[in-house]
Amino acid sequence: MNITSFLLYCIIITITPGPTNIVILSTVHNFGTKKAMEYTYGATIAFGLLLVISAMLNTMLITAMPKILIVMQIIGSFYMCYLAYQIYKMDTSKPTVNQTGTFVSGFLMQFLNPKVLLFTMTVIPSFILPYYTAMPAVTISVITITLIGFLAFITWVLFGTIFKAFLQKHTRAVNVMMALFLAYAAVMIWV
Repeated sequence: MNITSFLLYCIIITITPGPTNIVILSTVHNFGTKKAMEYTYGATIAFGLLLVISAMLNTMLITAMPKILIVMQIIGSFYMCYLAYQIYKMDTSKPTVNQTGTFVSGFLMQFLNPKVLLFTMTVIPSFILPYYTAMPAVTISVITITLIGFLAFITWVLFGTIFKAFLQKHTRAVNVMMALFLAYAAVMIWV
């Protein structure tokens, strides 16, 4: 397994602006750090749960149909390229949606967030299952990915104001860099 590509993919997907991160940022600005942390805990637990569900489903699919792994890798690579393009053309000048920062809203947001759903369904078959199918290895991978997601959410909470100002000031450069890293991760699945 290419650890660099795996970590780049996980970090880029979890730290780049998406519905959950934008709501966290908005919650920090509108309701404070405590409410944003409550939201973050709910989002993290749901993120981990989605990863567990993905690992179980993908492991069953690979056991039942071993060739499905190749299909999932292709889907994962195309999805990463699509995300790279979306990050490249991202417009952060649009206003964010204000939501209350509750544990339940953070939890439920993950099940409605297409970025998270597609990520959790592609990361396991693209990076983990081609190399590790034993339960302990898959479990450690799920925990690692969940921790990366939690740290990304915390980054948005702790540095919300600074991060938002930086993104607005250097939007184009940040988006191009993140898009290139994501495209690299997509290509490295096949190398």
